[in-house]
Amino acid sequence: MKMKKGYTLGLSLYLVFLLLPVYWLVVMSFKTNEEILGQLTLWPQTFSFDNYVTIFTDPSWYMGYINSMTYVAINVVITLITALPAAYAFSRYNFLGDKHLFFWLLTNKMSPPAIALLPFFQLYSSVGLFDTHIAVALAHCLFSIPLAVWILEGFMSGVPREIDETAYIDGYSFPRFFITIFMPMIRSGIGVTAFFTFMFSWVELLMARTLTSVDAKPIGAIMTRTVGAAGVDWGLLAAAGVLTIIPGCLVVWFVRNHIARGFALGRL
Repeated sequence: MKMKKGYTLGLSLYLVFLLLPVYWLVVMSFKTNEEILGQLTLWPQTFSFDNYVTIFTDPSWYMGYINSMTYVAINVVITLITALPAAYAFSRYNFLGDKHLFFWLLTNKMSPPAIALLPFFQLYSSVGLFDTHIAVALAHCLFSIPLAVWILEGFMSGVPREIDETAYIDGYSFPRFFITIFMPMIRSGIGVTAFFTFMFSWVELLMARTLTSVDAKPIGAIMTRTVGAAGVDWGLLAAAGVLTIIPGCLVVWFVRNHIARGFALGRL
């Protein structure tokens, strides 16, 4: 009984520790900058929506969210389309250098994104892709595709090869078999892969900020505008932070069942 109470108390304290920064961020978003700097309050003394009104009415602010969601969606689509057949090849076929190539894919993930900044910047500037959504999405693919292949290969290897052979005997073409039979069997792996791809691209700032200037500028770069000669506009920054958390929460909500199965069955 005492152990159960201790477990409950420890879990409660852990949840409070995790949720306190989020609560504080939400509370700050409804405060004025004067109240934030003037006194410590657990609840807004002057409840204000001005920070959110500024974000939703200023094109330079809300376009940052649109830009970020655009290149993140492109990155997720390209990553899945590329990684699914690649992972299938690694899981079903043996070819010269397959293990070395698979390990090389992982080494791409071990490298920091900063090492690719200069090559990408010069390449995109020369071909006219600088400050576009596709430029950021393709740059993120350099790091998201290797991880996606690694995750998906683990799920595909768990599917018996006899299923492939049976489908071929029944007259299924490979595209029909792959889309109608094989992909539904690894939907948990696809959900996990989409989750990690989304999260990496959504929170990555260094490459997104360097490869854009105006038209495709992400919200993370726009949030630095809150720093000015008068100091930091903490209320506006908090409101932008709250809105930045929402897309990630929505993705977790939609793929929550797949993530749970993915952690249990896949490589993670």
